[in-house]
Amino acid sequence: MRFRARQFEFVFPRPALVMGVVNVTPDSFSDGGKFLDADAAAGHALKLAAQGAEILDIGGESTRPGAGPVDGAEELRRVLPVIERLAGRVNIPISIDTRKPAVARAALATGASIVNDVGANRKEIAMWREVAECGAGYICMHAPGTPQTLHEGPAGTNIVREVGEFFQERLERLNAAGVAADQIVLDVGVGFGKTVEHNLQLLANLRSFTTMARPLLVGVSRKSFIGRLLGVDVGERLPGSLAGAVWAVVSGAQIIRAHDVMETVQAVRMTETIVAARDERW
Repeated sequence: MRFRARQFEFVFPRPALVMGVVNVTPDSFSDGGKFLDADAAAGHALKLAAQGAEILDIGGESTRPGAGPVDGAEELRRVLPVIERLAGRVNIPISIDTRKPAVARAALATGASIVNDVGANRKEIAMWREVAECGAGYICMHAPGTPQTLHEGPAGTNIVREVGEFFQERLERLNAAGVAADQIVLDVGVGFGKTVEHNLQLLANLRSFTTMARPLLVGVSRKSFIGRLLGVDVGERLPGSLAGAVWAVVSGAQIIRAHDVMETVQAVRMTETIVAARDERW
């Protein structure tokens, strides 16, 4: 199985990729305001790359519950200087975390190679045309509604079936829009428009999505459902985040999106080493 993002190519099976999160926002739930300055954001991204991140995900609009909308001009003002600073300094894919086709277009022109689309439930195909024309990678995430509404209510009751059907329908529409299968990664959207129970069901049944022959991305890092389950604040969710990452890799995920890259890389590599040494005779 191959994932292609412009000049980058990953062939699976191989060690899971860790995607480092860089939020260039004042209001993200975990690190809002820390990296709003372009130099600080780029420096943080370089640190994550040095810690083992093989993809850097740059975002300029928060999707936390209650976050206000950000217009395209402001989003570009936040993310483009960061991408410009990174494009000539890292030899790994830069991902733009956006739901706006115009932002994706500018980011791809500046040096990004992947579009991480929280708005993959869209009806229009402008975003997909941008991806197709550039040969970019595309992360198709299941998330009902918009960043302003997707946390208001749960998705359907059979969440595993709902997400599977969504992926199948999106793969067909993406292909019709000119996006090749090997450009696409699937993300079940843990925490987006889902109850705690939905999140647990998706994680418990991740293997059901591996039959679609596309890489699977899982992002549980510091998510609120960990806090609800374990009664911990966002700064205390690293152990729960690592448990989710390890479970995802064992369950067949190929990409882990994380804020704490060094810790996640260690946990994932240790897990892969143990799995490789497993003697099936037992």
